[in-house]
Amino acid sequence: MTEETRESSGTLDRWARALGLRTNPTIFFVSAGLMVLFLALLLAFPDQTGRVFTAGREWVVTNLGWFFILGVSVWLIFLVGLAVSRFGRMRLGSDDDKPEYRNLSWFAMLFAGGIGTILMFWGVAEPISHFTEPPRADVVPYSPEAAEDAMGFSIFHFGLHTWTIFTLPGLAFAFFVYRYKLPMRVSSVFYPILRDRIYGPIGKTIDIFAILGTLFGVAVSVGLGTQQINAGLAELIGAPDSVLVKVIIIAVLTAVAVTSIVAGLDNGIKRLSNINIGAAVGLMVFVLVTGSTVFLLRQIIESVGIYATSIIPLSFWNDAMAQYTDPEGWGWQASWTVFYWAWTVTWAPFMGIFLARISKGRTIRQFVVGVLVAPTLFTVVWFSIFGWSAMDIDGIGGSGGDLSQLVVGEENIPGAMFEFFANFPAATLVQGLAVVIVAIFFATSSDSASLVVDMLCTGDAGSGPVRQRVFWGVAEGMLAASLIVVAGEAGLTALQEVITVVGLPIFILVFVMAFALFRGVQESAKAERVTEPARAPARPALRRRPK
Repeated sequence: MTEETRESSGTLDRWARALGLRTNPTIFFVSAGLMVLFLALLLAFPDQTGRVFTAGREWVVTNLGWFFILGVSVWLIFLVGLAVSRFGRMRLGSDDDKPEYRNLSWFAMLFAGGIGTILMFWGVAEPISHFTEPPRADVVPYSPEAAEDAMGFSIFHFGLHTWTIFTLPGLAFAFFVYRYKLPMRVSSVFYPILRDRIYGPIGKTIDIFAILGTLFGVAVSVGLGTQQINAGLAELIGAPDSVLVKVIIIAVLTAVAVTSIVAGLDNGIKRLSNINIGAAVGLMVFVLVTGSTVFLLRQIIESVGIYATSIIPLSFWNDAMAQYTDPEGWGWQASWTVFYWAWTVTWAPFMGIFLARISKGRTIRQFVVGVLVAPTLFTVVWFSIFGWSAMDIDGIGGSGGDLSQLVVGEENIPGAMFEFFANFPAATLVQGLAVVIVAIFFATSSDSASLVVDMLCTGDAGSGPVRQRVFWGVAEGMLAASLIVVAGEAGLTALQEVITVVGLPIFILVFVMAFALFRGVQESAKAERVTEPARAPARPALRRRPK
């Protein structure tokens, strides 16, 4: 370490002590500084940055779209193989550790922190979009075939593959943090490769990059959630679609998130998650009971079959013939599947750390099955009820209706859910409940992200000082609000382009995580065989069935 580096590190340490922080000063201050610098550049030069990252996104999806599609499918196969292997019995922690949370609370937290916001946003809009404009050229819009294709693509986008992107980093973090007793940081996953260098500049760079990806990924989601809440308030009380209303919404969401942050994981995030998942399930049951109940019950079962028969073809479908059928040359999938995977992977550090934090004591098999299967089953039921109801209302076999016109014709995706509820009893009450559910889902994502960013800075699974956690919660709200105030829709669009480009290096990192995890699991199993020879005779007795 040079004299200048030591002096700089000492200065950051003094700043941290003066502010009452308990964190790694380099990671904290560099991350915060780069966040401010990046935001300033984005807002000062929105057109220029937009063009640069638009070109970057087009290059990524055109030349490396196949890499994203193949990659997530390979990760899924790897996870399933690891879970069913002899390594699946390994516990994420010491051999006598037990899960900290009951299954229901565990599922509620991982669901609300991960995909709950997306299901509310896309539950109606995506099936209607594919129903109106089918991905495959030989499918007739609004036909029964278009409806089945729409359901297959929608569940594929939010089923096993999306949760694979969260599960792999989450499993890697939990394994190395609880099994190897390493800090709660992204860099810890690379210990089998970097060893003690995870504590040096390379490790800190990885952690800083993960923090920035989390902050901007959540900022985009909060911005999208704000649009949906604004659309709901417009439907309920005629609120204008304006910058001021969106800023007020973000301020309220941030206040709720900060309150939850101060309360902590058990009293804040856990409680909000349990309340919200209950409300979301209630909303889903309401649609099932007051809608075409028998039709929907039949479609829930049929949608399982649609997903089962389409998952393998879609897992490897690259739309390779688009160069002959699409004027742009890179096809429908670049705008949907590739974009989803690139954007979702920017959440991988956040969701991975969060899943690791709430999963100590579970086995590898329990973790993989729980995180992959439970949310996917819920997703199938959710899309079956909301998606099929929406397409039924719009007219399967007809020529489209109000929902198609809103989503595709007017491109008002945020308003799709509220237009959908206008077709049900007590529409105003249900729309109001939907606004509250959306708001809590986004607030929960924000407070979960703040907790994770704080962990990345401290390297500790426990809670840091309140002021430290509040800082990151407020920073996320300010990022989203600043984009809306200064750059409006152009800012959010530009940030989505940025995230797609940023997703590429994170995607590569997750590939390396898979290699590091497999290597770490092998090392741990080998160490157990060496240190536990005396216990070997007792194992056959443990495997006997009780009489």
